[in-house]
Amino acid sequence: MTGMGVVSPLGVGTEQFHANQQLGRSAVRRVTAYDPGDDPVRIAAEVDLPEQFQFTRRDQLRTDRCTQLAIVAARLGVEEAKLDLAASDTSRIGVVIGSGMGGVGTWERNCLALHESGVRAMRTKTVPMSMINDPSASIAIRYGTTGPCTTVTTACASGADALVAAAQMIRLGEADVVLAGGAEAPLSRSVLAGFARLGALSEDNDAPESACRPFSADRTGFVMGEGAAVLVLESAEHATARGAQVRARMAGYGRSADAYHVTMPHPEAAGARAAIVAALRDAGAQPSDVDFVNAHGTGTALNDHAEALAMRAVFGTGVERIPVTATKSLTGHSLGAAGAVEAVATVQAVSSGVIPPTANLRVPDPELGIDVVHGGPREARINLALSNSFAFGGHNVVLAFAPPL
Repeated sequence: MTGMGVVSPLGVGTEQFHANQQLGRSAVRRVTAYDPGDDPVRIAAEVDLPEQFQFTRRDQLRTDRCTQLAIVAARLGVEEAKLDLAASDTSRIGVVIGSGMGGVGTWERNCLALHESGVRAMRTKTVPMSMINDPSASIAIRYGTTGPCTTVTTACASGADALVAAAQMIRLGEADVVLAGGAEAPLSRSVLAGFARLGALSEDNDAPESACRPFSADRTGFVMGEGAAVLVLESAEHATARGAQVRARMAGYGRSADAYHVTMPHPEAAGARAAIVAALRDAGAQPSDVDFVNAHGTGTALNDHAEALAMRAVFGTGVERIPVTATKSLTGHSLGAAGAVEAVATVQAVSSGVIPPTANLRVPDPELGIDVVHGGPREARINLALSNSFAFGGHNVVLAFAPPL
């Protein structure tokens, strides 16, 4: 990892994102992206784009917000990596962006227009703006990269899966550099209503900042968020040749499927457990080598229970010494972007030696048996960290990060 760009409700850019994580204050507020009226869910974590990242009216009419967030994150990642694209062999640079819903906001608005006013009310760019592969394609077009360009869509694991795809491209020799991550802009009425009907979202509308409470005994569901993160992955040889600063290594990854239920985790956390074990195997590590886990930690009763069960199964009694944090308590759940945003948070913890706290852990759930960092950041020496992403559909992805060699 030689550069990272993040667009988050906690801030835009790695410095602001890192600083605000340490404060441990949730970015969840009342929804402003649309008028929620008296809908059962009226809260979310929204991104406030600074003026220098605002898009022109013309670009706004041609790209969905999901793609816009991805473009900003890619720009920040490339800048942080000091990657001179003009002097690079762009045929050796790939792009992989994960997203769960793509341009769902554009699709919703234009379907409403169609219903209310007929076919000609739909914008001519509705289809390309709504495509889940538009963020990847738009980044490649903007930077002129002609290496492999693809999209991953595995619900809440998409961003993490994109980083796996990037690592595979480099391992297979298809690319020397890959811009990889996730993007999501799901803050539309239909999306929040749909997740609310599933019973997945917190309805604590009167206390937005404390609504998302991962691993707390009184947790009531997750809070929807938006955002994007793009990380610059390079082969060791390429990074060394150009004198790049390496922020961390992607030491390994593990993936699995629950093959159980579309929205419920496996009751014995079999898939999550298998993904953790696979990530450790790929990293050439033992459970005792893990110093930190950035949890999927959504704040739903079933998911938090299953994730803790998986960690206890893999780490045994050693789980008590491993600090765990849940980034979604601060950022909300940005679905397909979450795994990439949390990869940034994990790399920052590895490089800084500071683990950000989990917000709103008012009543630690005694049944979980894990050490959740809360009340303030915690210093730690981290030689190996895991970042978990466990998605609807039973998609499980675990990334392992380590300091540079």
